[in-house]
Amino acid sequence: MPNTQSKEVNLTKRVQTSKGLRYCPVVLSPNGRVRPDLVLVNSRPERHSEGAYYLEWREHGRRIRLSVGKDPQDAAARRLRKEAELNALNQGVTVVPENGDAGHQSVATSVARFLDETELTKKPKTLAAYTTALNYFTESCPKLYLEDIDRTDLLKFCAFLRDKKKQAPRSVYNKFENVMTFLKANGIRGLAGKNDWPRYTEEEPKIYEQEELDKLFKACDSEERLWYEFFLMTGMREQEVMYTYWSDVNLAHATVRVTHKPDRGWTPKAYKEREIPIPAKLVKGLKAWKTKADKTCGLVFPTAGCNPKLDFLDCLKAVAERAKLDEDNFWLHKFRATFATRCLWAGVDLRTVQQWLGHSDMESTMRYLKPSRSQHVRDKVNEIFS
Repeated sequence: MPNTQSKEVNLTKRVQTSKGLRYCPVVLSPNGRVRPDLVLVNSRPERHSEGAYYLEWREHGRRIRLSVGKDPQDAAARRLRKEAELNALNQGVTVVPENGDAGHQSVATSVARFLDETELTKKPKTLAAYTTALNYFTESCPKLYLEDIDRTDLLKFCAFLRDKKKQAPRSVYNKFENVMTFLKANGIRGLAGKNDWPRYTEEEPKIYEQEELDKLFKACDSEERLWYEFFLMTGMREQEVMYTYWSDVNLAHATVRVTHKPDRGWTPKAYKEREIPIPAKLVKGLKAWKTKADKTCGLVFPTAGCNPKLDFLDCLKAVAERAKLDEDNFWLHKFRATFATRCLWAGVDLRTVQQWLGHSDMESTMRYLKPSRSQHVRDKVNEIFS
């Protein structure tokens, strides 16, 4: 039996308000026609000539928005048509698309389907990145159908991200790449040439100088010191540290493993498990920590309720402030960069460091192969030019 619950399609207009861009309900006249440029902002009518009209409805619990242009009466007609179409489908009636729509791929429906599939196969962070990129794309591109999207729409999207959304060059590139992945998944290729892709400058990874670390660790209590020594001496990512179990730590062999945690629904990046050697100093700290740990909780760094610790960054900023250091210069990934750079400076080969970091390609590891700035190197330079 089909679900006979009536489907409702709302008509909104995306306008600029005092609180930023909002999808606001349109204002109707007594005869039911859309009053041009009038929308309800906080339940009060306001005139907004900018923006496009959007249809809104739900499919399988997900809200779908479809841009229907800037003509209010055309938008109203499309709302009625879409509502009739959805209700016909709801009754099990086959709907024949009108006006040559047969065979077209709706942008809104394709985005919703792509995000549904992404949610099933990717991590929440990846889903969030695709969702943001595709929301921005549909905001910048008025096209209703995928096959109508062209190279100009992609170039305008880059300009929209840069000028309207004030995105940094690297963020523009990442969102452009996400949209290209979406288009490729829908069979659309070749719209952008090599020179059409946005460019960004690959910044040299920043690392902690020893003087900074000395001041930071001096301001730490014993627990905080172990947290950040663990980050520094393993090179692990934040979530990898959060989901480290005692069963991953082999104190006898001085190693720690990054492993899949099916009981918590967590997997390593790129689904790659790995083993990392740890120095004797960290082994000693972990042994002392284990004697005080809750024996009923498998996490190395749990909260009181045996959940992963989520505020490593906030705590790091607090320690930096106590140490009278600029907290803007302290973030968790900087420990990972410091680990990689120091290993390479010490002569560990690239392939080994790549394996320790869990990188999928050598190029990612080579970013950390940078000149040493140690006093020894400075002395050599002074000696050369003395």
